[in-house]
Amino acid sequence: MSERDRPADHNAKAEEEKGLSGALVEGGHRLLARVYHADTDFSGVVYHGRYVEFLERGRTDFLRMIGIHHSALVDGQHGEQLLWVVRRMEIDFRAPARIDDVLVIETRVEDVSGARIHMRQAIFRGDALLVAAKVEAALINTEGRPRRFPKEWKDVFLAKAP
Repeated sequence: MSERDRPADHNAKAEEEKGLSGALVEGGHRLLARVYHADTDFSGVVYHGRYVEFLERGRTDFLRMIGIHHSALVDGQHGEQLLWVVRRMEIDFRAPARIDDVLVIETRVEDVSGARIHMRQAIFRGDALLVAAKVEAALINTEGRPRRFPKEWKDVFLAKAP
């Protein structure tokens, strides 16, 4: 598609990007992802490390959709540069995904403290649960020191809790 064939409407671009980020649903967020050849190992099933990447996409797009952007954190819009870190992750691999499968990545907030968020995530193929995960994430500054969430975030996080 040439540049002149692209829509100039910025609202169309925003809608297109919104679709890329999944959807907020009752109690959390849902994102679709297709399994590509690059996601699989020599046996044709998804390589175990790729599930962590799918989960990361789910968390990142969830945060983006509730107004918490990684780029704003890195740009120092909260007084200093901040970074998300995964402090702990527990993953239960239940069944494999294969090339061309369409996966549903669900992210739900379980609990929030001043500096940590606990989430439950799941990856489904249709009704089949493939992966279940518990994730604890936190904010740190560029020196690696923990930072509290901005006050308004806790309400936003808890509004998405089940």
